[in-house]
Amino acid sequence: MFSMKDVPAPHIIKERLDEYVIGQDKAKKVLAVAVYNHYKRVFLEQRRPKANTADKSRPVEGDNIKSTKAQTSGNVRIEKSNILMIGPTGSGKTYLVKTIAKLLNVPLAIADATSLTEAGYIGDDIESVISKLLAAAGNNVERAQCGIVFIDEIDKIAKKKSTSSRDVSGESVQQELLKLLEGSRVDVPVGSNQKNAMSPLYSVNTDNILFICGGAFPDLEDIIKERLNKKSLMGFNSELKDKYDNEDILKYASNDDIRKFGMIPEFLGRLPILVTLAKLKKEDLVKVLKEPKNAILKQYIRLLELDGVKLEFDDDALEWIAHEAIKKNTGARALRSIIEEFMLDIMYEIPKDPNIGKVVITGAYLEKKGGPGISMRIDEGRSIHAKN
Repeated sequence: MFSMKDVPAPHIIKERLDEYVIGQDKAKKVLAVAVYNHYKRVFLEQRRPKANTADKSRPVEGDNIKSTKAQTSGNVRIEKSNILMIGPTGSGKTYLVKTIAKLLNVPLAIADATSLTEAGYIGDDIESVISKLLAAAGNNVERAQCGIVFIDEIDKIAKKKSTSSRDVSGESVQQELLKLLEGSRVDVPVGSNQKNAMSPLYSVNTDNILFICGGAFPDLEDIIKERLNKKSLMGFNSELKDKYDNEDILKYASNDDIRKFGMIPEFLGRLPILVTLAKLKKEDLVKVLKEPKNAILKQYIRLLELDGVKLEFDDDALEWIAHEAIKKNTGARALRSIIEEFMLDIMYEIPKDPNIGKVVITGAYLEKKGGPGISMRIDEGRSIHAKN
């Protein structure tokens, strides 16, 4: 049975997210409140039968919920509020969801919307996302029914603008997702994404599963700008366009904009909470490199510590890495591949020489204007320094 004591308050959720995710303050606040309220709803729903049996007019009591005259009647049903996350590639959508699931200790399934198709066609059936969640819960149905499903690349199932054939991977997938999003009981196979006679079926109720859908939604910015510009007075359009070109336009997104993009109204109705994430700037990426608890540079520093070597990065190096990531236009997602590329030779060569004590990655080295700074271990009371 789910307990409210297991759910941190919104400000605590945000504080934990701040430890791992740089920026996106508004998004983190919206997510923290949405997740907190979702699990309050789960708590109430799990206790409803017992409360109804005793007295339908009495409010549900227990944990942190106090019974007062001012409290809303226990007969009130809190509607489910799933979440739609919109933000550029590498802005932190998946990482935010993973961090929340870990914080709450609930099972998490991550699915790619591009692999989903209408039942009967090549691809994964819609129910496959619940199979993944059940697997993440160790085939414990009760745990799975309180878990989180994150469907990424949701913008890829937008309704096709014009097509003469059946849209089996677009609007049809949106239609089939409706029953999962609003809450229904589905039979899913154990240990497989496909139903067959050899796989036992478990019945899973999706009513208390939190669904979070995320996507980059390319071209949505143009739709938003077009709407905002129409509201402007004649003669001020160019000034307004310049203003919006220089700021995070996604924060102005509306349901009408997203519907125009290709998401059907019924689908959007099941995702009432909209979270928008901003594109990470260069200074944000520098912070991503070094500040989070599990920052990527801290990981490489730890790896070299196991060789007895201290690894450092100067400010110019951090700026260079962030600049390269900006050029790739994939946000924080590009950071690891960039670092892995220039760290390969260093991690290969260092174990050869036990006398190496410290390596400094400099901007000049990354710009191929020299080698990394290398300090040898103290030898007979003196320190030997070398620059390759």
